[in-house]
Amino acid sequence: MSFSFENVKSLGGNLWKTAVADDRKAELISQRYELPPLIARIIASRGIAPDEVGSFINPKLQNLLPDPSVMKGMAEASRKIAEAVMSGRKIAVIGDYDVDGATSSSVLRLFLESVGVEPIIHIPERDEGYGPSIMAFDKFAAQGVDFVITVDCGTTAFSVFDYAREKGFEIIVLDHHEAEAKLPDVYAVVNPKRLDENNDYPYLKYMAAVGVVFVTMVAVNRELRERGFYQSRPEPNLLEWLDLVALGTVCDVVPLLGLNRAFVRQGLKVMAQRRNIGLRALIDKAAISEAPGAFHLGFVLGPRINACGRVGEAALGNRLLCIKDEFQASLLADKLNEFNDRRKEIEGYVLERAIEMLEGTPQEYPIAFVAGDDWHQGVIGIVAGKLKERYNLPAFVMSIEDDEVKGSARSIPGVDLGALIIAAKEKGVITKGGGHTMAAGFSLEKDRIDDFRRFVGEYVQKEIGHEAITPVIEVDGVLDLAAATVEMAGKLDLLEPYGAGNSEPKLVLPRVRVSRARMVGSGHVSCWLSAAGGGGLKAMAFRVADTAIGPALLNSNGDCFNLVGVLRHDNWQGRNSVQFIIEDVMRVE
Repeated sequence: MSFSFENVKSLGGNLWKTAVADDRKAELISQRYELPPLIARIIASRGIAPDEVGSFINPKLQNLLPDPSVMKGMAEASRKIAEAVMSGRKIAVIGDYDVDGATSSSVLRLFLESVGVEPIIHIPERDEGYGPSIMAFDKFAAQGVDFVITVDCGTTAFSVFDYAREKGFEIIVLDHHEAEAKLPDVYAVVNPKRLDENNDYPYLKYMAAVGVVFVTMVAVNRELRERGFYQSRPEPNLLEWLDLVALGTVCDVVPLLGLNRAFVRQGLKVMAQRRNIGLRALIDKAAISEAPGAFHLGFVLGPRINACGRVGEAALGNRLLCIKDEFQASLLADKLNEFNDRRKEIEGYVLERAIEMLEGTPQEYPIAFVAGDDWHQGVIGIVAGKLKERYNLPAFVMSIEDDEVKGSARSIPGVDLGALIIAAKEKGVITKGGGHTMAAGFSLEKDRIDDFRRFVGEYVQKEIGHEAITPVIEVDGVLDLAAATVEMAGKLDLLEPYGAGNSEPKLVLPRVRVSRARMVGSGHVSCWLSAAGGGGLKAMAFRVADTAIGPALLNSNGDCFNLVGVLRHDNWQGRNSVQFIIEDVMRVE
């Protein structure tokens, strides 16, 4: 497939590139699985081998979940946790304050409660800092706890764990963040990103922390079963917590491939049953009237849970997801909605100030690097993401409080933030930090901001060069307007759930005419598409009023365009139709 419009900038300032696919594999997939050529090509372009297509289209845990013991540290961790359960030992859990941390700590808590243990849950507020702290361990010691499990944190908490070990604590780390060659001196570290981990099951490395916790609970459950623990009590059904696993997996933006696809596909089925009281309340408060999909998890439910860790009370996410009382669940869901509204206001202020700084000062390096002393720590990650999207550059946003600076970063392809932060820490430019390839958090001293700017700028410049990279939209295929039907949308559904590593297919509608365009809502454009070859389709372009796309559509007068976007079902008011969501536009002369 070739595009006559490649290497030409669109009205959105992007280049469109065709996703690369092996045409022979695509043809084989189409024939073997009786799929339309477009669907087969999309699957082939995403690196799915013909023999793996069945498990990609219909991912099942029984086929994709390996024996948990293949992971290093798992045998020791599951044995120690099982022994603690059977002996009635007090257990404390330290989690992170984001959605992955909330779901990780909740899955562990619900499992432990199901086997008769009431764990102490500690979710640090942002002023305490990310991950384990000396304050937390001092608190545990006062409560008579000496066994601690950290989830979604802990892989690089060396000094805190040294302190805890001297105090007599036994510690297990269940994490998924980037690891260093050295591991903390604790009882066990279960982390698929351990550098000494084997690569026999590469999909394990993609897991969010909640996935690591779930796999660990599978191992602990088996250990308890083999020790005869369930002879006198019912065995818990681990699958009932897959709704939380799906939520954390989607919201942590890990690749939705392999095991993660099974987690999300099966977890959405569990969520549709509305068994979790807290999730049910949150879904109702968010006015979700259909069975939730990956979109609802990532853009509706996730932000509300994240908000309590950003601008509210960090522990409320865990409380809501584990709550047993419907009235209390309703109150908590209302509170999370309020926090989310407040988060949006604060985020808007910080984003505006950051843009003013960046566009009002010449930039020496190909980065978006800003800091403010009145910026709420809870929104700097979101702002970093929006700056990255606006400038297509790695973004670093910092909140200055007294002499300490806390920051968050988001990256573009070609710059590994996890490696960058580890390098900065080894150089002593920052005091602590960690993260993934595309996202990271860090802390540093106030007088090292310029040093960090120089380090980051030189690091990024070496990776991508000095100039900003023109953003690229990877196009999955071309679809004639007449073929944009309900049936085609149904075939595209086979590729769900969408997310990192398996994005919603972006399609080109070539040479379509735009008519009946009008502004709706807050800067959106609604219009009607038609083509010489037949067919008609409703379309929407969101948030385009202040871009070149909005005026082009509104003043089209039947002009011809190539459009990039996604084809979606339109079930509004019971209709069974489709619509096209326009993401970018290119004029056809």
